Amino acid sequence: MEGDPQPGDPQGPGPDHADAPQWPEMAGPTGMDGAWPVAASGEPPARSGGQPWRIFVAAGIVIVVVAIALTFVLIKANTKTTSPSASSASNGHSGVAPAAVMGQVTTVPVSALDAVGDGGGAVTAKPVKVTGTALTLNGKPEMFYLGSEFCPFCAAERWAMIVALGRFGTFSGLATIRSAAADGAGNPEPYPNTATWTFAKASYSSPYLAFTPVENLSNIPDPSTGGYTTLQTPTAAQAALVAKYDAPPYVPAADSGAIPFIDFGNEYAIIGASYSPQVLAGLSWSQVAADLSSPNSQVAMGIDGTANYITAAICAMTGNQPASACTATVRSLETQLKS
Repeated sequence: MEGDPQPGDPQGPGPDHADAPQWPEMAGPTGMDGAWPVAASGEPPARSGGQPWRIFVAAGIVIVVVAIALTFVLIKANTKTTSPSASSASNGHSGVAPAAVMGQVTTVPVSALDAVGDGGGAVTAKPVKVTGTALTLNGKPEMFYLGSEFCPFCAAERWAMIVALGRFGTFSGLATIRSAAADGAGNPEPYPNTATWTFAKASYSSPYLAFTPVENLSNIPDPSTGGYTTLQTPTAAQAALVAKYDAPPYVPAADSGAIPFIDFGNEYAIIGASYSPQVLAGLSWSQVAADLSSPNSQVAMGIDGTANYITAAICAMTGNQPASACTATVRSLETQLKS
């Protein structure tokens, strides 16, 4: 669409399928022919708490916990796949986000966000309460995100994350991408070519919190492994967070390792997408951005509704500061999270 980012378009979709981050520490692939195993089990199984939209990554993460303990995080795929169209079979690199689109996403009117509230049923999962030592960075509460560029579920969640984080600070270096159409082994991905963003080269500044994103895999197929090329590798401490919170008792054992994964200061966590990526199907960046200010649109109900819950989790970390973000509507959702 005219006015949308062009660099990624001609080459098709970008990163963000949550299939299987290939951790450099691993000796080799886990699935057949070097591909990470993807269960062909039909619709993604419903998770207790109402979150059917998620993706799992099959990989072993070697981490140091306390002293010499080793923990392996199993991340495996469990989603329904959809065949990509012939015109979107290849993945592309990210493009620079147009300022106008960026502005629409990071400055959604408070009136629109408050009107959307909890999303009216479009939000199928909300942050869950977790317990642990406060997660901080440079004296501020820290929000940690783990995802991958090829993952459509991460693609959906990023829109809401950017809307919410725009209420507390500013981004620079955000780039537009699309979720993948097929992996290095030619296996089709669900919700292919979803328009989204990448945090890979972005930075974020806020007086209220620190935001630390990790995009583990790119959206570029890697025929040598059957997966995708490695983009960023979590630190041992970050991997430990995934091992602790992306696992029982916070999720069923079979769901351990789902991405996207978001840790809000070790107070709350989001594991998997909060709304269906189907909401974004066939839409350009400018179309999605424009719909964010229309409270009755399906896009706003999914993205803004999720953003309100993310905002509520952040407000819980910041002591409800600033007031411009932690509105009465957001505080009401925050109360739900604490219940």
